[in-house]
Amino acid sequence: MTDSADVFALMKVAYLAYTLIAVSFLGYFGRRVTLAGTTRPGATRAFYAWVGCLVLVGVGIHVFTFNKIPWVKWDLTRDTQQIDQEFEIRMAEHEFRLPSRRIEIETGNMVRFNVTSSDLTYGFGLFREDGSMMFQMQVLPGYDNDLVWLFDKPGIYSIRSTEYSGPDGKDLFLEDVVIVSDLLSDSLAAVDL
Repeated sequence: MTDSADVFALMKVAYLAYTLIAVSFLGYFGRRVTLAGTTRPGATRAFYAWVGCLVLVGVGIHVFTFNKIPWVKWDLTRDTQQIDQEFEIRMAEHEFRLPSRRIEIETGNMVRFNVTSSDLTYGFGLFREDGSMMFQMQVLPGYDNDLVWLFDKPGIYSIRSTEYSGPDGKDLFLEDVVIVSDLLSDSLAAVDL
């Protein structure tokens, strides 16, 4: 499965190319407007070539990344997804209330996080050890807020609120509480010891 960090690295390159084309178009158009005399015959063709290039690159970015972003499919087919693990997480008074001290997930499991708030709008984000965000969702009080995710790589993740919920919200952070591991290989390693 493609990791979101890989997709975003590709997107940086694609959007840089798109931005350079757009800026070159603006530069070309600005130069043509400031030149004295009649417009050259090829200027109209060049104008439409630049616009066509912008449209092709812009649409191409979205067409190529649609199939690379796995969570689009999960979200579109969430009614039929087989959920391997489900966790109920409550938020209230600027505090996460987890079902246990740590959330343990087996590699390869499709997981649903049901997060509810009883007082304010919070965010629920899962962050990698390097601080980059894996996913996040907004948690609105009085609504069912759930997110489905396939964990295909072992790792240790932190939970952080990604929404401003007042000054006390700055402490909504639980470090290294989601553990994703390959239980089969872990149990074999324990036997070898």
